Amino acid sequence: MKRPTTLIAAVALVAAALLTWLLWPSGGAKPTTQQAVSGPYTVQFSADRPRIGGNTFAVAVTGPAPDAVTIAPVMAQMGHALPPVPAGPDGPGRFRAADVGLPMAGQWEITVSLRGPGGAAQVVFPLLVN
Repeated sequence: MKRPTTLIAAVALVAAALLTWLLWPSGGAKPTTQQAVSGPYTVQFSADRPRIGGNTFAVAVTGPAPDAVTIAPVMAQMGHALPPVPAGPDGPGRFRAADVGLPMAGQWEITVSLRGPGGAAQVVFPLLVN
């Protein structure tokens, strides 16, 4: 009589372990660096472990030095468009936007907008948030 009870308990334990493994949030967010050209600007966008909540994004620009850089996150699938965040100077040709809040996991588009002597330009970078 103990054998069926033991077997059922073992199957339930394996099923619970498998379900936990499948649903457990992964800490697998990886740093990402992407590069694109728009007009006279070459823009490199970096995100260190993109995640739900506050993120820090770095932008490196070669070409004419921009006067202003902003970052605007959009999640088109869900209709989320967050207000642009100014990126402050972080060295020659480098800018940083800190505490950019992303409210949910999924595929985001990060629009980097530049304004300066080379004119206005925008570059859109895909970003997967875990």
